[in-house]
Amino acid sequence: HKRKLTSSFCFCFALSWQCFRALCCKGPPPPRPEYDLVCIGLSGSGKTSLLSQLCSESTENIVSTTGFSIKAVPFQNAILNVKELGGADNIRKYWSRYYQGSQGVIFVLDSASSEDDLETARNELHSALQHPQLCTLPFLILANHQDKPAARSVQEV
Repeated sequence: HKRKLTSSFCFCFALSWQCFRALCCKGPPPPRPEYDLVCIGLSGSGKTSLLSQLCSESTENIVSTTGFSIKAVPFQNAILNVKELGGADNIRKYWSRYYQGSQGVIFVLDSASSEDDLETARNELHSALQHPQLCTLPFLILANHQDKPAARSVQEV
């Protein structure tokens, strides 16, 4: 009985030692690069839902962002620090105050919105494309709400 216990202990100790060496001697994983993005678009375009989905958070009971929010969106090889700016009419005039340091832009538009809202979104997009702090950055334009019956195609947008 004593011999059986000793051999079990040695096996467990050897296995534990291998795990310890593998974890400790390997060191911490290399840091993932981080990129700062700004996410803009009119209210109701789906910015908050998009970021919640990317962060594997619940998309139920989402309310429009007032002001701004920041989310870290983890990917296997990088982390995107996304600054989401509220899209209400009285907030859009302050967007440019949050552009500094951005390395990319996500512009979300509601592809099923009214002609007037689509025109407003177009004007805001053109303004962002011409802004000195954004004009050289990569832009992702996301035509959201493609599942709605009134959604416009990419060509129509």
